[in-house]
Amino acid sequence: MRRHIRTLTARHEPTGPVLAHAKSGLGAFIGIGAVGGLASLTGLPLLVAPLGATAVLVFGQPGSPLAQPANVFGGYLLATLMGVTAALLFPGQWEMSAVAVGCAIALMSIFRVTHPPAGAVPLVALGAPLQSASLFGTILIGCCSLIGLAVMHHRLPPRAHYPRRPEPGSTPVSENDLKAGERV
Repeated sequence: MRRHIRTLTARHEPTGPVLAHAKSGLGAFIGIGAVGGLASLTGLPLLVAPLGATAVLVFGQPGSPLAQPANVFGGYLLATLMGVTAALLFPGQWEMSAVAVGCAIALMSIFRVTHPPAGAVPLVALGAPLQSASLFGTILIGCCSLIGLAVMHHRLPPRAHYPRRPEPGSTPVSENDLKAGERV
């Protein structure tokens, strides 16, 4: 039984310098302050929640594939498309948010731009009365703000590499590509 408890409580994140962790918190504070101001101006305060989760990734885990700009922009774009489509086709039917979230996750996986916080956007699209154009604009401005701040933020000491650069000569390949026998 103890082994199972240890497995559930084991930490997998490496330790790091306290200054780097404090810098991550400060970056998230500034980023969410900017996004919160945007939410206040647009009247869409629910968007602070998914963008807050994005801040955790881009400021606290800048090396994660899920925190990279392509994933942030691509994930939010696909999730917003699914949420707005569901809201337009099935207005007032919140049950469709489950379908929209499922479709968004499938599309993010297919296009290899998974960004977990974006999964909340269809819930916002179907749960709040808003216009499609304002949702796309707000998400775009929020993403640009967080990514721009993160790029500048990670250039300050202690520096972190963000965004990650592809390794020379490497082509990302999925397991499905390898199973299908495709040559790299």
